Amino acid sequence: MARMPSAERRRQLTEAAIRVMARDGVGRATTRSICAEAGVSLSVFHYCFDSKQALLESVIVAITEHGIAVAREAIRPRATLRETIRAGFQAYWDHVAANPGEHMLTYELTQYALRRPGFEHLARRQYELYCDTYTELIEQLRRLMPFELRVPVHVLARYLAAMTDGLTLNHLVLGDAAVSAAILDMITDHVAGLTETADGPGDGTGDGDRPHSPDYARRPLSA
Repeated sequence: MARMPSAERRRQLTEAAIRVMARDGVGRATTRSICAEAGVSLSVFHYCFDSKQALLESVIVAITEHGIAVAREAIRPRATLRETIRAGFQAYWDHVAANPGEHMLTYELTQYALRRPGFEHLARRQYELYCDTYTELIEQLRRLMPFELRVPVHVLARYLAAMTDGLTLNHLVLGDAAVSAAILDMITDHVAGLTETADGPGDGTGDGDRPHSPDYARRPLSA
């Protein structure tokens, strides 16, 4: 067996664990089946991970990165801020459509962690990571196309995490691609309506035809 840096070996085992768990379920995934999938010995597994908790956290981080990497790459300036935001959502959604089993696994991981004593913190870690990831993407977008927000960044990040999490599960259950696309348009319109660029509203409309926003969206601009 070729020698490999420990970080790379951990990544190999993590990706193997994702494949096994997506195929067989979290509860039925064993260290033996994961090692067989990765083509390594059990001793290698125990060298890389000192507990199942450590493995599950690595899986959670990796799955989140899979989905967010494509969104991060897609966020580059378009004609309007709204188009740029929508492109980021579309990149994430294309990943959902292409990898439904992996996204289904995220919900199973949450339930597994919440129901298993001593693992509850992994579910919290998972959803904190979602919020941290959206915070990163918002700040990336602000560097590319400077704008002000009418709500705090951490509030918008949690809103986006909640909306995409709920929409993903809804799509996995009902599978209505057209409705999912329409909902993504609605989320995009709402987010763009909470921004202000140097040229005016970030939704791409003029001042006279700006869509109605909730009362909290009229508060002073805030980072």
